[in-house]
Amino acid sequence: MRTLEKLSSFAGKYFAFLVMFAAIVAYLFPSTFVLFGSYVTILLGIVMFGMGLTLKPIDFKIVFTNPLPVIIGIITQFTIMPLVAFALAYLLKLPPELAAGLVLLGSVPGGTASNVMVYLAKGNVALSVAMTSLSTMMAPIMTPLLLYFLAGQWLPVNPSALFMSILQVIIIPIVLGLIVQRFFPVIVEKGITVVPLISVFAILIIVSAVTAANAGNVATAGVLVFIAVFLHNGFGLLLGYIIASMMGLSENDRRAISIEVGMQNSALGVTLATAHFSPLAALPSVWGAIWHNISGPILATFWANKATAKEPIKQPKLTPTKP
Repeated sequence: MRTLEKLSSFAGKYFAFLVMFAAIVAYLFPSTFVLFGSYVTILLGIVMFGMGLTLKPIDFKIVFTNPLPVIIGIITQFTIMPLVAFALAYLLKLPPELAAGLVLLGSVPGGTASNVMVYLAKGNVALSVAMTSLSTMMAPIMTPLLLYFLAGQWLPVNPSALFMSILQVIIIPIVLGLIVQRFFPVIVEKGITVVPLISVFAILIIVSAVTAANAGNVATAGVLVFIAVFLHNGFGLLLGYIIASMMGLSENDRRAISIEVGMQNSALGVTLATAHFSPLAALPSVWGAIWHNISGPILATFWANKATAKEPIKQPKLTPTKP
């Protein structure tokens, strides 16, 4: 078990590099990984089940004790990111499938890796966890609606089918994880440190499968898509911080909202694009899975060295999370 814990820690620490390595190998040897495409939905369900195992009632305490930062963060999450994606798709004149894929990336909830980034950045971890959890729970409604209104001009969008997909791969696994945690707490406590390793492995397979399916498109559209994802992420991080500042929130709240808004659940984007659009539409989310986990640690490292003396930051104990 100790060996698995060390592997889990290593996988979480070097997640971005592992994703890049997996994408490169899948691009060079696509035939080896294409067969995993049919397991993408199941793999994401495993990741979300792991999230359910780690959620606790205390994670939602801030929603009732100090709801304003949570409300501001959630509203910013579901407005800034989809609208910026929509604008970039027009400005960069992306092909229909890539445009819809970028809007999809902007319309999914925050990714769980953001919780670790906020912790490293000395931000408000409780706010980060609450935002991730609530935005994920709201995804079955918000993501299909945003896609219908913003991406419907490029590709046909079926909101009810998207709702059912998100319910199956996000909500049901999370609820099952909560149930297992409730009735088998001792077993969960013993194995919880291994959960990140399982989640990382599942996401690596997802990225490999979609990269392999897009091997022919990466060479022609890869650079343009990366520029779009780079700008999308940058605007999210910047505008999240600016809006939180304009609303008078504290520095550690600003950091949490900035990172939460900028880092998306790329694995969900890949899964939905593959199931409802096309492998090409999943390419922005594949780049997102790579770049978000590079920009996040860079920003977290920068902020970690800029904690203000006037505003001491209390760090709660961080529950193990997944990328």
